[in-house]
Parts: sequence; structure tokens; C-alpha cells
Amino acid sequence: MTETTSGLRAAADIVLSRLVGAEPGAARLREDQWRAVEALVAHARRTLVVQRTGWGKSAVYFVATALLRERGAGPTVIVSPLLALMRNQVEAAARAGITARTINSSNAEEWSGIEAEVAAGAVDVLLVSPERLNNPDFRDQVLPRLSATTGLLVVDEAHCISDWGHDFRPDYRRLRTMLAELKPGVPVLATTATANARVTADVAEQLGTGTTPEDDAEGTLVLRGPLDRESLSLGVLALPDAAHRLAWLADHLDTLPGSGIIYTLTVAAAEEITAFLRQRGFAVASYSGRTENAERQEAEADLLANRVKALVATSALGMGFDKPDLGFVVHVGSPSSPIAYYQQVGRAGRGVDSAEVLLLPGREDESIWRYFASLAFPPEEQVRRTLAELAAADRPLSLPALESRVDLRRSRLEIMLKVLDVDGAVRRVRGGWTSTGEHWEYDTERYAWVARQRAAEQQAMREYAGTTKCRMEFLRRQLDDDEAGPCGRCDNCAGARFPAEVSEKSLALARQALGRPGAELEPRKMWPTGLEAVGVPFKGRIPASEQAATGRALGRLSDIGWGNRLRPLFTEGAPDRPVPADAVDAVVQVLSDWARGPGGWASGEPGAPARPAGVVTVASRRHGTLVDTLGAAIAEVGRMPLLGRVEYAPDADPGSVHRSNSAQRVRALHAAFVLPPELLEAVKTAGGPVLLVDDMADTGWTLAVTARLLRRAGATAVFPLVLAVQG
Repeated sequence: MTETTSGLRAAADIVLSRLVGAEPGAARLREDQWRAVEALVAHARRTLVVQRTGWGKSAVYFVATALLRERGAGPTVIVSPLLALMRNQVEAAARAGITARTINSSNAEEWSGIEAEVAAGAVDVLLVSPERLNNPDFRDQVLPRLSATTGLLVVDEAHCISDWGHDFRPDYRRLRTMLAELKPGVPVLATTATANARVTADVAEQLGTGTTPEDDAEGTLVLRGPLDRESLSLGVLALPDAAHRLAWLADHLDTLPGSGIIYTLTVAAAEEITAFLRQRGFAVASYSGRTENAERQEAEADLLANRVKALVATSALGMGFDKPDLGFVVHVGSPSSPIAYYQQVGRAGRGVDSAEVLLLPGREDESIWRYFASLAFPPEEQVRRTLAELAAADRPLSLPALESRVDLRRSRLEIMLKVLDVDGAVRRVRGGWTSTGEHWEYDTERYAWVARQRAAEQQAMREYAGTTKCRMEFLRRQLDDDEAGPCGRCDNCAGARFPAEVSEKSLALARQALGRPGAELEPRKMWPTGLEAVGVPFKGRIPASEQAATGRALGRLSDIGWGNRLRPLFTEGAPDRPVPADAVDAVVQVLSDWARGPGGWASGEPGAPARPAGVVTVASRRHGTLVDTLGAAIAEVGRMPLLGRVEYAPDADPGSVHRSNSAQRVRALHAAFVLPPELLEAVKTAGGPVLLVDDMADTGWTLAVTARLLRRAGATAVFPLVLAVQG
């Protein structure tokens, strides 16, 4: 580098001024930002920046990009996890005169054109989602060219690389390959706001992949700053139940500054809260993994423009959403990790003097934590089975094909395969996955340590909610911030800023909303693929004459209304007992609404089905008393005959695959049930629809298989009714 440090610094400040819309040279990088830019541009170092949200990490890589491009370097590649971040970054780059493009799941029709622009040198910054790194075509055709021409590699939200962190994503591990294939002397920048000391060390070590002391004599430069957010005032309100939390929002949302985010732990809770607040006249929108991409963009734009008071969001709205004047973040339900919590609350107060942060923990939180913990890396036996199936196959196996051979749900199977891919044991190719034949060891100790780490994080969140000491200091210490001290702003330092009281009117309306029972239960209409390969003679669409009708559930276990009341019945080790009286009353209301609703048997509409001619229950080894008493109560109240119970076949063991994928579930269930002779005769004699009663719908396959038996026995329709639906 021939230019002086002062000359480079002046050039950097000119770029920063363009980025923030100031007069040339009027803006100036802070010293810690300048150290990062200098390391990248003047010394081509690998640099890890661990700094609080709002510190200005994007300014570092945009300034460095402009300076490197002026000096003839190739385009910057930014690996970024979320679409919201990508959209914000493209707009920010344009302000600095930097041409940015993005390749992600929402713009597939543009990929070929963008790749041509990159090849022609017309793109300064290419933002890529981590999932693209292991797409076979991208990995084999585009990635090698990018690695050969990249002028700067940026890894945003770099804690995702480390499986010690709270948000490990296997796709990020593919970066190891790209790092190793970069030309010597290409600088690398990794950024994150949520990494404790162990994660920082792990990421720094991984950034050194492919280098030698001669390549990188100084090693990875780690720039770690204090993580205090002086604009944030943290607080916790321990309210009695879900109804009080909804009522509190209705009474106090208008008193929160500006617009903000209300985070929930589940999609069901986000939708419930959105519906309730809209009924109370608030302009809010729901944002979750279930939200269509176009609706997400509209919701983001509405929040950015303050057209809504809040987005009610799951963690799908997390890393990278950039609204400097966001005035508040409220959590209805506690995240399982203080590091994840710090990251989410860091969305607020980035460009304003003060912002409010409130946690409203709920009793359902720990059940939700346990559910997500159950999705951890599979046991060794299941991993070995997957590897054996791939090794024995004479062609690549798709995820649906593997599902019929391996006892794992698709999402968990896919994550496992991505980890195995990075470890070199499998490879993703066109058409599916193949075995590499490479030796692979199951790292029992590491997976057990990660599980213990998750448990420790959950305990830390319990302590955060109950601590009487400074809350910001607590979070900073969880992130190993050596400079952590009392903030003077949180409810424990300065006193509570919001009352816990709610109005009687809001509480009554909240209880009414949460007490409203009923959720639709969509029937299965297609058999899983690959069943014939494992000896099950089902394929394609389930014949209409053998399908169940759309059913009903009293509630979802993940919601904060009936879910909270039903969850104790289904927790591990809960005793089997008769159905509670309040649940029977609510089920009767569900049946009444169902019968009189659109298409119901009491609706009077042309073509509506006949009234159920009887009730049939499903045998249950865990909740037999619960199901039998529910069926008997429905028969009595509805004045319908109790026709009998679908029983297990003598050698059936469906419980062995309770949480398996669809193909394995059908494999276990297809011959697991029988209709006893007396039930078979009763169904034929009834000669009409039947109400099929069970305890819970998880995959929906028990209802599909038993409905098929009843339809084939002469039931003209089967209406499933369950207490709870999972998810």
C-alpha cells in the first residue's frame, strides 16, 4: 500500500459522508471503525468485529468496499442471513454510490442476470443468503468463480458459524470451504453483536481456515467493544396469565414511544395477539415464518414508515431489520437464551435517545423451550442409519425418499444432512444427497456440551426475569463484556416505568378472546412419497371416498389461550384422567359453531353433510381415559350413540415413532388399527357420517388412517375432533 495512512483515512471519511448523506468529508469514522477499515484495506487482514447493535458495522464494510474497488479489487461478497437485512443493505449501498445485488430465495428469476452482472464487473457488492452456498449449482458453478474474484468477504451475523452460539446454522459452515479457496491476500470481515468469549474464539479460529503463518502473520484481528446500549431501558412485568398480558398490551401500547416490535415465541401466539389488538383498534401486523414474502415486505415497509404501531413477530423478524427510530420492543414470552434476547431487543433505540424494552414472561415458555430443544442434533443411531441408507443407494436420495427410510422429520433431517455435508460425510447433488464414503465420527461430547449450554442459557433467562440487580449488566455479563456495570436506567436501577395493572374491560375482552375455542384441522389428502419402497401399498392422492373431512380442535398447544389450559394434560408424565368439565363445555361450543358454520351439517346450505350418526373414539395408550370420557361426554350432550372404539391391532406399536416424519409414521400406522366386529356392524347400521374423537393431532396420520378404515366400513363422512393440535 503506497498511500499514506492519513490519505486513506481522508478517503474513507469521504465515502462515509456519502453513505450517511452528509457533505464530503463532514462525517468521520470512529477510531474503532477506522481500525477495522485500515486492517482490511491497508493490511488485507482477517478481522472479527464484535460490537453492539447500532455501532456501525455496515459502515465498515461499505467504506472498505468502496476503497478496495477504487484500487481494482473484485466485488465484495456479503453472506447475510435474512431478507430484511438484504433489502436494507442494498438501499444503504446505493446512498454511497455502491451497486449492490442480492441472490436469495425471493428473487430466483433474477439470479442468472445478476450472475452475468457480477461476471461483467458491474456489481460492487453481492449479498448471498447462507442457504445458497450449498445449492449444488451455486456451489459448483458460481461459488468457485466468486472465490477467485472476490475482493472482500464479509460474514454478517458471524455467530451463526459457531455451534456453541445460540443461533447456529449449518449452512454457514460452508464458509469454511470458501475461506480456504480465497486467493491469498483477500481480506475477510466477520461481524456480530451477540457473541460471548467462547463463540468469539471459535469464530476467530474458523476465520483462519486456509491460512498459514506466512499468509497471515498477525492472525485474525478481533475488535471487541463494550455492549451497553445507553438508549435502552429494560424492564420485566410478571403478570398472572396470558389474559393479563393481552390486556396490558391493549391498555398500555399507546403509551410506548413511537412504533416497535412485539415478539412472541410461536406463530400461533403472534396471530392471536395480532387479532386481539386489531379488534381493539390498533394498527398492527403479524410477521412470522408463515407470512408470505410479499406480505413480509409490506409489513416491514409499514413499520419503517410508522404506518403501524407494531409488528407482532416471531424470531423470523430478527437479525438485520434496521429501523433506527424503533421506539420499543416487548416480548410476550421469554426467549430461551439471554444472548438471543439481547440481539432482539437491540433492534430498538439505535437512532433515538431512549427506547423501552419489556419482557412479559409466561408459564408456557418452558414448554416451548422443551419443544425446540427436542429438535437438537439426532442420536447417533439415527445418523448412522441415514449414512447407511445413502451408502446403499445406487442414486442420490431426495429428502422425501430418505424420509421413508429414516425416522426423522424433514426439517430435522435436512439440518442433520447439512452438518454431515460440512463434515464431509455426505454431499448434496442434483437430485438429492449421496454418501462420500469418508470416515465420520459422532462427536458425542460436543453435542452433549451444546445441550448443556442450552440448558444453562435457559436457567440464565429464568434468573434474568427474577433478578433484583441491573438487567443490562446481567445481559452484558452473559456476553462476557468485561466493562459491564449498572446501567442506571432499567427497572431495577431506576424503578419500574410501567404499572402492572390492567383495566377490567381489557381483561374481560382478553379472556373472551383467549377463551374462544376452536381451530380448524386440515385433513391429509396425499400419501407421503416412497411408501412402496418400504412395503406400504399407498401412493399419490388419498381417494376422496377414503379421506377425512376438515376437522376441529379445541386449541393449539402452542397458543396462549386454550394451549395454556390444555398443555398440562399432555406434558410428559402427566396422569391419564377424565376430561376436565371446562374442556367438555368448550368442545360443545366448538361443535355448535362447527355445525352452524359454513358447510356445517346444521347450516341449512345445499349439499351440507348429514348430522353425525354416532361417535367413534380412537384407542390411546397414554390418554385412554381422557379420550373415552371425551367421546362419552360428546355422545351424551349431542344425543348421539357411542358406536365404539377403533382398537390397536394385536402386534401394533405406533408409539415407537411418536414424533417421526410422515413416511415413517404411515409405515408404522397403516396396519396398526382395526375395527372390532361390533364397531364395524355399528358403523354399517348407522349408515351416515361419524364423529371421530381423539386426544391430539400431531402429524395428522392417525386420523387419516382411522378415517380411511371407517370410510371403507361404510361411514359416509368422518369428522375428526380432537382436544389439541400440536404446533
